[in-house]
Amino acid sequence: MNDIALANETARSSALNSNTPTFHTIHKIPARSGAAVRLKKGEFITVINTPGHQVCDFWAFTETLPAQHLSMDHNHTSLGSIFPKVGDELVSNRREPLLTIIEDTSPGIHDTLIACCDRRRYQQLGCVEYHDNCEDNMVNALQNLEQAPPIPATPAPFNLWMNVPIAQDGTTSWMAPVSAPGDKMTFRAEQDLIAVMSACPQDVTPVNGANCSPSELHYSIAPAING
Repeated sequence: MNDIALANETARSSALNSNTPTFHTIHKIPARSGAAVRLKKGEFITVINTPGHQVCDFWAFTETLPAQHLSMDHNHTSLGSIFPKVGDELVSNRREPLLTIIEDTSPGIHDTLIACCDRRRYQQLGCVEYHDNCEDNMVNALQNLEQAPPIPATPAPFNLWMNVPIAQDGTTSWMAPVSAPGDKMTFRAEQDLIAVMSACPQDVTPVNGANCSPSELHYSIAPAING
């Protein structure tokens, strides 16, 4: 049995929001759900695109000042690009380093422009009843994390594996991810952080694949490398 299959059998809801996740253990984020986890400076988090077509909305907030968060706008300036890549240092809205991208096994197509889905977005798409959404997943994950500070606003996330091509005239389109099953991204924390992940529940547009079928994600934490 491979690691992902084992995680599918043994994952429990408590693992999603553990204050002290077990190192090198693969934790499951069920489809349409979110998870929050604390990271100490130097620790690593790996997010796994288990089915290959699933987008992960990813946020990071500093422990000491929750209003300081991973900021896509500020990274556009610091990186000179809308496509972060391996080796890039990702900064906060105070232009401080928060995370470094250590590994990306996918083709590197991610989104840094689009806001997370929320209740209003699904209303605009014609949903009459409540629809799971990444904004609520983020809020709920933080609320479930013991002693997590309140977040004053919802920043735009780093949308891992989300494929939003930009045409020459500036228009955007919603396309299926180009990632493959098991593709993963690894980040190193440059400060003590709370990382939040949402297995995006978008099933109206093909953001999560041509079949519009949201699925699970997995993640693991590794200790800092001393010396």
